[in-house]
Amino acid sequence: MEEQEIKKDSIAENKEPTSDTKKESKPKKFKEKNKKIDKEKEELLVANLELKEKVLRITAEMQNMRRRYDLDIASLHKYDGFDMVEKLLPIIDNFERAMNIKTEGSEKFLAGFKMIYDNLISILASKGITALDVIDKPFDPNIMNAVMTERNNEKENNIVLDCMQKGYMYNDKLIRPAMVKVNERND
Repeated sequence: MEEQEIKKDSIAENKEPTSDTKKESKPKKFKEKNKKIDKEKEELLVANLELKEKVLRITAEMQNMRRRYDLDIASLHKYDGFDMVEKLLPIIDNFERAMNIKTEGSEKFLAGFKMIYDNLISILASKGITALDVIDKPFDPNIMNAVMTERNNEKENNIVLDCMQKGYMYNDKLIRPAMVKVNERND
């Protein structure tokens, strides 16, 4: 029995650390736990910042998409019927050519054309379509195509002398540029 008690005591001594080892291991464990906790905090803070940045980027992208969508819708409303107007312009050109034909006995016939033409022009004007006024104006390549040049010493250089085909604007958008004859002086 004494042997068993001695064995128990020796086992107990091996299992239980002395007071000196207890003092050393507790602060070591706390330091390790604190380091681990600090590391986890840093990782969480970094992840949190990344998520905040991602949310801000997504929010900004959503606002930009919404703004672009609103602009597209406004543009669609503003230029509604643009294709139809482009298709009507050659018809208007043909009406203008027909009205410029002068033959005997065609006055009444041309008066009917003039009425139809005036109706078309007033409808287009009510929708914001206007003809470009280019004659005697400086040549502007943004709204005009120079198809011919002519020398006229009475007028300044790069002044539009004649309009071969009218140009049209739809609100503030160019539908078709004017085809013009431009003065070219060699001074």
